[in-house]
Amino acid sequence: MPDTFNVDQLPFGFLTEEEKTLLLSHVQRKEYKPLDIVLAAGEISQGVFVVYKGRIAESERSIQPDQQLIEQQAAFMHYEAQEYFGSWSVFNGKAIHNFVAIEDTICHLIPTQTLLELIDSNALFADYFQQSLTAKRQIIAQHAPNQDMAEFMLARIADSTIREPLIVEEGTSIEDATRMMRESKADCLLAKKGNRYGMVTGTDLLDAVIIEHLPLDTDVSDIASYRLIRIKPDDYLFNALIIMTQQQIERVVVMGENRKLFGIIELTDVLSQFSSHSHVIGLRVERAQTVDELREASFGLTDLIKGLISTGVKTRFVMELLAALNSRILSKLFDLIVPFEMHPHVCLIVMGSEGRGEQIMKTDQDNGLIYRDGLDWPQMHEVMKKFSETLISFGFPPCPGNIMVSNPEWVNSTRNWAERLTGWSKSYEGEASMNLSIASDSKPVAGNIALFKVARNTFFRRIQDNEIFFSHFAKAALRFDTPLTFFGRLKDSAGLDIKKAGIFPIVHGVRSIALESKISETNTFKRLEQLVENSVLQKELADNLSEALSYFVQIRLQQQIERYTGDPTDIDQIPNEINIKVLTALERQLLRDALTVVKDFKKYLIQRYHLTF
Repeated sequence: MPDTFNVDQLPFGFLTEEEKTLLLSHVQRKEYKPLDIVLAAGEISQGVFVVYKGRIAESERSIQPDQQLIEQQAAFMHYEAQEYFGSWSVFNGKAIHNFVAIEDTICHLIPTQTLLELIDSNALFADYFQQSLTAKRQIIAQHAPNQDMAEFMLARIADSTIREPLIVEEGTSIEDATRMMRESKADCLLAKKGNRYGMVTGTDLLDAVIIEHLPLDTDVSDIASYRLIRIKPDDYLFNALIIMTQQQIERVVVMGENRKLFGIIELTDVLSQFSSHSHVIGLRVERAQTVDELREASFGLTDLIKGLISTGVKTRFVMELLAALNSRILSKLFDLIVPFEMHPHVCLIVMGSEGRGEQIMKTDQDNGLIYRDGLDWPQMHEVMKKFSETLISFGFPPCPGNIMVSNPEWVNSTRNWAERLTGWSKSYEGEASMNLSIASDSKPVAGNIALFKVARNTFFRRIQDNEIFFSHFAKAALRFDTPLTFFGRLKDSAGLDIKKAGIFPIVHGVRSIALESKISETNTFKRLEQLVENSVLQKELADNLSEALSYFVQIRLQQQIERYTGDPTDIDQIPNEINIKVLTALERQLLRDALTVVKDFKKYLIQRYHLTF
């Protein structure tokens, strides 16, 4: 029984003690010299091999073991210590590739019969070997050390504290409504007017009587707000916190199908279960009266991110919360710098990862300004320059491509913005394609949002049914290589650019399909959900793309946090670089699986858009 075999690493850690004993009693130790063939294409598999020491190269059956293979030029996959290979061959009968040792290597062989017995007796172990990337990550998440916190993050609204609302009918006076609120110790009520509900808070009642001098017999339904912010009972509790952060509110109405009223969930109830200072940062942002106060509030974001990640919050939830907070910071800065009388005539937009709501750590500024046709504002560029410079002092680095409001090229009238988008779509040149990619993920964050919508809708109408445009646009997703051999080049490589290798191909490929499908949503995860709903993509493909993207962002974020110096104004010079050497065997396996999803997606894009590469 080899005493060097680690039965505690996943997926073997899923086995029971009895199953581990069975495994160890049948594991065989195998030693190989450089260029020894461990498993040949066409050969019936002996079982699954787990590398203990050394390196194995996987190559096409036509590739002969030679010096080129050792020098990493002929292999398309490598396996190192604690990684396994050969499972595909076990389930499909024969190997389709060659597996060759490229240095002195020791492997542990789990015989096919033993593996099948373990798969038959342990469903979790079986799922890990046989399931997709999405399923694997779900299995791992269920056994994560921060599972208690993760379970809270997945708690549903229906399982939390939903307060029964005080409901009054149309015709109830302000005086009676106030008395009813006092008796029931409620700080708000819902006024029912026909089939609609409107909310009235204690502050609304006070303003109506003291500020507006309304009579006490005024119908309370006349002062209610009927534009309710709603959430479904099966939605996540964490999403309620995000909505409250985005909308700057302290309560959300819970409504199900057919406008069925469940009740109200309040901020205090959410915060009592979620110990984060995210709302504290939000309050500091809203209360900021000067740029310096706003800057200090923004400096708390990195500590918030570290706290969320350390407690097991899913990366996608962190993205959404940070997107909400960043938007509020930009909106507040806009209020502080742009003269109030100009607000109805201009619209601040963010683009790129920030426009998609996928930025977590502060990255390069990608923003622009759309202004009303014919606007006369001589100080516009001076004010926009000040806006960009102030953001730099907040820790948002300047854009290397100068895609910022301080650059007059990114400050356009509504008509000019629509024309620029259309012009880029007709150019097919590298810079035009890049600009269009960034701009097509635009999101308004301050000012007159209608200006943005007019320009966007004009652009959408002009590009529809243009097959040549979508073919050229989608081709950019193939621009960067997705290397599955990076493990074999560690001695010669400082790291892997995860943005080029994995994030960009998914983001841009999905962006292309979404634009073609007339989907205005910019977030990649939500685009995937809508593409499935519209029967454009198969659910399995969309789920794997979503999981792969989430994993890429997660490991990038982990290493960005490791590099963080504690100074919020410091700029990470290598934000997209992943040091493969610090990843565990399990993390490398998941990274390989995720990159395989990307390679398969590229093949899908080639077929869909008839691309040549």
